[in-house]
Amino acid sequence: QLQASGGGLVQPGGSLRLSCEVFGRIFSIYAVGWFRRGPGKQRELVATLTSGGSTNYADFVKGRFTISRDNANNNTVYLQMNNLQPEDAAVYYCNAVRWYGSTWIPRNNFWGRGTLVTVSS
Repeated sequence: QLQASGGGLVQPGGSLRLSCEVFGRIFSIYAVGWFRRGPGKQRELVATLTSGGSTNYADFVKGRFTISRDNANNNTVYLQMNNLQPEDAAVYYCNAVRWYGSTWIPRNNFWGRGTLVTVSS
């Protein structure tokens, strides 16, 4: 089980840090990904982090977002979001992911409530 939190309202150009609490030993075994679903859009992959520390980002967030983990307890994965723009407004989710073909896909369909990010002046 993974639970996302940390969303809120931010002005364009602002920053937020989302947290994904990982329950159990998921992160020691699986990669974790951040996804988002904007208004009227399909859910899309934002970033992934493997248990070995490798990261991958969607082109639309490269250079602005950073995925990382809390090395102290290894139970939290973060998504630092800088220079947020209105198109980044979405409900953000985290989930365990696996490599399939040429992309990362969610391991299951348990998404939780996600955390809402609103970008507006």
